[in-house]
Amino acid sequence: MQPARLGARTWCFVAATLLGILVLAPPTRAQAVLETPQQTNERIKTLSVSSRTAQRDYVIGRGDVLAIEVFDVQELTREVRVSQTGTVGLPLVPVRLRMTGLTEVQAQQKIAEVLEANGLVSHPQVTVSVKEKKSKPITIVGAVAHPMVYIADRPVTLLEVLAEAGGIANDAGDSVIISRPDQSVPGSTNDPPEIGPEDLFGVPAPPTASAGPSAAAPAGEPPALTNTITVNLNDLLETGDARNNMALQGGDIVTVPHAGIVYVLGAVSRPGGFVVTNDRAQLSTLKALALAGGLSPTAKKNQAVIIRKDMAGQQHQVVVDLGKILKQETEDVRLQASDVLYVPQSGSKQALLRAAEIGLGIGTAVAIFRIGR
Repeated sequence: MQPARLGARTWCFVAATLLGILVLAPPTRAQAVLETPQQTNERIKTLSVSSRTAQRDYVIGRGDVLAIEVFDVQELTREVRVSQTGTVGLPLVPVRLRMTGLTEVQAQQKIAEVLEANGLVSHPQVTVSVKEKKSKPITIVGAVAHPMVYIADRPVTLLEVLAEAGGIANDAGDSVIISRPDQSVPGSTNDPPEIGPEDLFGVPAPPTASAGPSAAAPAGEPPALTNTITVNLNDLLETGDARNNMALQGGDIVTVPHAGIVYVLGAVSRPGGFVVTNDRAQLSTLKALALAGGLSPTAKKNQAVIIRKDMAGQQHQVVVDLGKILKQETEDVRLQASDVLYVPQSGSKQALLRAAEIGLGIGTAVAIFRIGR
């Protein structure tokens, strides 16, 4: 009998050890990790600060307003806006000067050399400063706290722009779509070019044989959005990989798509709204109950109700027997965005009578959870 008792003790010890390992083991990527949108936005702020790029001299672009001052020559001191062709005009200068792609120092050097080479000013002292930076707008739209147009006066990353927009909204999806203008046109690079001899006299470059009226886009029209980049938001926040935190360019449109929220209320362990962005197979009642921590002991499993609005905004209710679904006696029910799965408690009023009360509570007292991997 003694070996049998030793075997039982050994089995209890092994079982306790395995239970401790399962409890203390960190969640794997295959497991769902819940966090609030506030926690997600705090991570965005933290990562954006750590990924801030080094400051560089601002590169002049189309639409910028330049303050040009020529010492002791009042006629040439003025404010000018860079045209859509990337040039500015100055009095007495026979041609327009190209400013796009230059820094402030390079612009004032170029203007000084052109003035002196054309015999307009002897030993000119020129100062150029960008008074209004309008050439590098980055538009952030979609499921963000504050949609905005961010004027990038320096190189910025995706996380920095999301942080400037106040972070993501409660119903933000798990991806970010970046629409980028065609960068194949000349002069689209952000690196300042060298000043060549052709700039000294303001002589425009000769046209190529293939150039024609249809070779360039009409003046004033924005470039076509031809490049679309999709970044997985969860991978970006979890890994912090610089390859996911891509650098943005002027003209980029950053879109955070909306995702549906499914609410689980009533007799469950963790009531709230769940942003299901990683579940490609669509959420069901069983999956929603798992996210909500399961049913409480006082739940009326056979009187649960799904509250759903149709396209006209009318509210409908569908009774669901969770007991039969848990026993696999009936088919699981798929949920849609904005559905409310309400599980009444034993002794409470019927769920159908509480539908209006449930609707009033959503958005004010319901915690929202995002689902990570």
